Amino acid sequence: MQIFPAIDLKNGQCVRLFQGDFSKKTVVNEDPIAQAKAFATDGATYLHIVDLDGALEGRPINLEVIQKMKTTAKIPVQVGGGIRSMAQVDYYLESGIDRVIIGSAALTDPDFLRAAVQKYGAKIAAGIDAKNGLVATRGWLDVSQVNYLDLAKQMEEAGVATIIYTDISRDGTLTGPNLEQMANLKEHVKVNLIASGGVSSRADLEALAKLGLYGAIAGKALYNRQISLSDIVEVEQIAY
Repeated sequence: MQIFPAIDLKNGQCVRLFQGDFSKKTVVNEDPIAQAKAFATDGATYLHIVDLDGALEGRPINLEVIQKMKTTAKIPVQVGGGIRSMAQVDYYLESGIDRVIIGSAALTDPDFLRAAVQKYGAKIAAGIDAKNGLVATRGWLDVSQVNYLDLAKQMEEAGVATIIYTDISRDGTLTGPNLEQMANLKEHVKVNLIASGGVSSRADLEALAKLGLYGAIAGKALYNRQISLSDIVEVEQIAY
């Protein structure tokens, strides 16, 4: 299972949120470029980067910083946050980003998602962020009436190869991932699934790996040193 250390960017800094609440922000490193390099040096093989400013404004606010993070870390990166046009997708991928994540627009503009997948294939991932099973959009500020599983099926039909699923109620809480919802997704869609939200320990990563998922994202637990990069590397190598 591929494990992605997470770097969330706000005002040019690495931050962590609690349940997606921008008012509950903790700065974990003022230098995101140094953080990306540290993760790579310690053994990370892929980074998950979110432009939180971009998610709010619908345009790539931290693009220059992200490009420097990629260049410095010298490992693949996937990027999400406010990607709502083909021009943005083009720019990210042409600048060397390995995979872009279409989040809110996957719900609000399915034609855009489908066109991006047709053009770039597996370089496009779709993000589903949900509260109580209902899809949230616009930096998690708005909650729709769309069920997460229904949207996942629509994404699969659009040709999406990878879905990143975040249970917002677990994000930043260190209360453990939503194994039930991840198992439900695994049962009903045949795409690569990445779990996000709530990971607190190596045991959580192992539980997700046992579900047969493609990947998992680790954020707060890494910064709090409840998970180490050696844990991540070792879990990635375990076969279930």
